[in-house]
Amino acid sequence: MNRSVRIASSILSADFADLGREIAASERGGADLIHVDVMDGHFVPNITIGTPVVKAIRRVTTKPLDVHLMIEEPDRYIDDFVAAGANMVSVHVEAVHHLHRTLTLIRNLGAQAGVVLNPSTPVVALDEIIADLDFVLVMSVNPGFGGQAFIPQALDKIRRVRGLLDRRGSAAPIEIDGGVDTSNAADIVAAGATILVAGHAIFGAPDAETAADPEAATRALRAAAFGAISRA
Repeated sequence: MNRSVRIASSILSADFADLGREIAASERGGADLIHVDVMDGHFVPNITIGTPVVKAIRRVTTKPLDVHLMIEEPDRYIDDFVAAGANMVSVHVEAVHHLHRTLTLIRNLGAQAGVVLNPSTPVVALDEIIADLDFVLVMSVNPGFGGQAFIPQALDKIRRVRGLLDRRGSAAPIEIDGGVDTSNAADIVAAGATILVAGHAIFGAPDAETAADPEAATRALRAAAFGAISRA
């Protein structure tokens, strides 16, 4: 296994009243990316944040911002998110009418373009646009809310996506999002994912009685993920 593993801290589960400190703590623990979930209450049943928060995060971190658009008509907003500081932008297959056009737009703006596969989205949806994507995001929960349990079938889906990419000569990394923690990180990496998104496992529930320790949690997740590499 020669692909490096990266940890993407998802701010969805962070304390927004102290977001800068939360992000800094996760970075000290070894976070490689900051993952930002954008939800509009239409494409998914939740509303989160927009470009002002992305712009604010950009001021407090030098890490790449990984912006996951769970919104309808994402083409209308991609320019604004990249201008706000997004380095990576991913869109759902079901959210756009012309996926090639959307990926081209993202790349022309200077960001990396990703395609998101929901649990029920078939891997074959990638077949015609592999040459136009920079990464694939496999959802291991149904999108919309943090803290959900990992769907075990996602491991096989990662393997099938990796197999398709390899057969087509693509080195695009696979990102996994949903229910990722120290108990499954090694299996996820062994299956072929190299970007692990974690929110609840790093920041915990914002309203928990006991404060989370993002630095220690990020470090533990990195150790669990890299354990798969050492055994390979």
